[in-house]
Amino acid sequence: MIFLQLFWAYIKIGLFGFGGGYAMLSLIQEEVVEKYGWISLQEFTDVIAISQMTPGPIGINSATYIGYTAVHNAGYATGLSICGSCIATFAVCLPSFILVLVISYYFNRFKQNRYVEAVFTGLRPASVGLIAAAALLFMNHENFIDYKSFLIFGAAFILTWRFKLHPILMIFLAGIAGLVLYW
Repeated sequence: MIFLQLFWAYIKIGLFGFGGGYAMLSLIQEEVVEKYGWISLQEFTDVIAISQMTPGPIGINSATYIGYTAVHNAGYATGLSICGSCIATFAVCLPSFILVLVISYYFNRFKQNRYVEAVFTGLRPASVGLIAAAALLFMNHENFIDYKSFLIFGAAFILTWRFKLHPILMIFLAGIAGLVLYW
């Protein structure tokens, strides 16, 4: 049953996760934390942090981890937990794969169509809104509980936005700041 639930949850996430990984975070959180309770909110925050730092799309990385964890926490063996990872990862990728195949086939015919342009124009601000909602989702008591967290957040925001600091360097510096401030 858990495998079917994983497939169904992640096929929905893949199908309705417009705007990329950050835009689908609120949908992922709704499914895996609120609806099914496969992981806690704190674990979800940790999964997203790890998924951001590892190569690959955040939605796929989180699906792989959560698929494994959900099956493992349900009491299954490691081999079946790996199957859970594969199912969640496959399910989150499948809708995009099919959509890209269909779009690539028809795109040249319809790229100048005013209806198609209007749909894409409407999807852009919605994607930005979904990304903003995902950012607000992480602004909870578990992530911003003291002034040190606000200090790291503010420094990361300013250094990345204003000074165009490379994200890899920012991750490294945030780790050092965490070590210095919380050790």
